Amino acid sequence: MKKRLVIKIGSAILTKKDMINEKRLKKIVKFIFQLRQNNYEVIVVSSGAVASGYTELKLDKNRLNNKQALASIGQPLLMAKFKKAFDKFDIICSQFLIEATVFKDKIRLDHAKDTIEALIKNSVVPIINENDTTYTDELEFGDNDQLAGFVAVYFDAMGVLILSDIDGYYDKNPQHYKDAKLIKKISKIPKKEMIKKPTQNSQFSTGGIVTKLKAAHYLIKHNKFMLLTTGFELKIAKNYFLKNIHNGGTIFQK
Repeated sequence: MKKRLVIKIGSAILTKKDMINEKRLKKIVKFIFQLRQNNYEVIVVSSGAVASGYTELKLDKNRLNNKQALASIGQPLLMAKFKKAFDKFDIICSQFLIEATVFKDKIRLDHAKDTIEALIKNSVVPIINENDTTYTDELEFGDNDQLAGFVAVYFDAMGVLILSDIDGYYDKNPQHYKDAKLIKKISKIPKKEMIKKPTQNSQFSTGGIVTKLKAAHYLIKHNKFMLLTTGFELKIAKNYFLKNIHNGGTIFQK
């Protein structure tokens, strides 16, 4: 039986020094190929359009119109990099732009579901991103973390893998406390942790740990899981999904 998985890739993973990190992207695509060889269907939720656009044009990303312009420039650049990486494995990938309002409109949502099913049925990897060029209420999702949760629930995935510059959930901030301990499994997220103000971990991020916790809470509520781990190297993700070994990161699950 096929297992459907959503993989969310953060901006910090896809970029390095104002450039697309092609080496890291290729490793992630190879991992997706390995997952498919092990009976997984994969949907990608990718950040990075704004960061990609910034590699070509240095606009002030703090202004909304500039940020949307950068997304417009960056989306085809990012997709070209994905296509090149997937071509090596003879895998077709597709661009799938979506807005939060789609999940509130049954007719549009049904069309989106039908499209996703058609793509996966034909062995295509959908690469989903929020339509940043026209949509303004970006905080409704927050750096695509919560979008990944919606995608998993509405497009019938078993759960979400978040590849981030955050390597898991700690009992206290590891940047401030040397004795912070990684929590390997969480079944319930304290409400006080989800009402904190989102913090940026990279200059192109709009989320941080708070949006990831909100996504995890949403997934747990819908009987799905989320693994939060580093995307800088993929050993932990590979061990979990290819070998059923949990030796790092945090799994959020009932």
